[in-house]
Amino acid sequence: MTSTLLPSRPLPRPGRRPAGPAGPTTSRGGRRHAYRVLSRVVVALLTVVQVYPLVWLFLSSVRAEGDFASAHPFSPPTSFTLDNFARAFDHADLGRYILNSLVVTAGADVLIVVCGMMGAYALQVLGFRFSGAVRGLFLLGIVVPVQIALVPLFVDYAGVGLLDTYPAMMIPLAGFGLPMSLYLFSSFFGYVPRETYEAASLDGAGPYRVFARITLPLSVNTIVTVVMVNSIFIWNDFVFANTFVLSEGHKTIPVGLQNYIGAMGKTDWTATFAGVCVTVTPLLLLFLVLNKAMIYGLESGATKG
Repeated sequence: MTSTLLPSRPLPRPGRRPAGPAGPTTSRGGRRHAYRVLSRVVVALLTVVQVYPLVWLFLSSVRAEGDFASAHPFSPPTSFTLDNFARAFDHADLGRYILNSLVVTAGADVLIVVCGMMGAYALQVLGFRFSGAVRGLFLLGIVVPVQIALVPLFVDYAGVGLLDTYPAMMIPLAGFGLPMSLYLFSSFFGYVPRETYEAASLDGAGPYRVFARITLPLSVNTIVTVVMVNSIFIWNDFVFANTFVLSEGHKTIPVGLQNYIGAMGKTDWTATFAGVCVTVTPLLLLFLVLNKAMIYGLESGATKG
């Protein structure tokens, strides 16, 4: 009698799972890894797109004028000089332009923060009849283009003598920045528990004291966010400054940079790049210093809808 011996399979080692076909878990892990790689590639590309113009601007500002004119503008610089910054201040009153932009930006930011915070406090915390409709009217200002206000404001300013003044630029900039700041403050105030305000009221605190002792200290990060978001647009504003400023003494940076264009359109590009670097550096430094507070304010206030 003959017997057929079947080959015996090796026993699996202790602690190891027997090999088998790839299951759903392995497939999901591969897709997750591919998604992470793709997201990192996209973030890297976006970073290059955002950072490269800024790096090119700073390199061009220290590039010799002859090197920039003779070589390709986007080629690596072969010589460096700081004379461009001296010519930038010689071509125009750059220091005066920076001071005017600082005054307009600070004044408009103060108006935006004060009006936006107090308006949001009245709408979100105190509440009143038709407060939702009032909030909706304010938010409609987000979709209103600034160009439609130029002619009416110019006529009104001419009638009351506000042309060629700082308030002529601060008022419309604050008005068009108010809807977004009101939305951010209202969203943040919605996160504060109502019990906090009720406890303060039971202790005898009125609405003004509650605002000063509770709402204002809790809103520091949101204030930083509102200031940073609006400062970027106010600092770079050209429309209102070009319309309402008539003299050289009140020109802001975007309008003052027009002086770098000479006769017949001739432009000293390296000096212009140096002037632009001087004007964007304060805003970049401020953003780097307040970056964390700005992000925290956006996360805590702007995500509540």
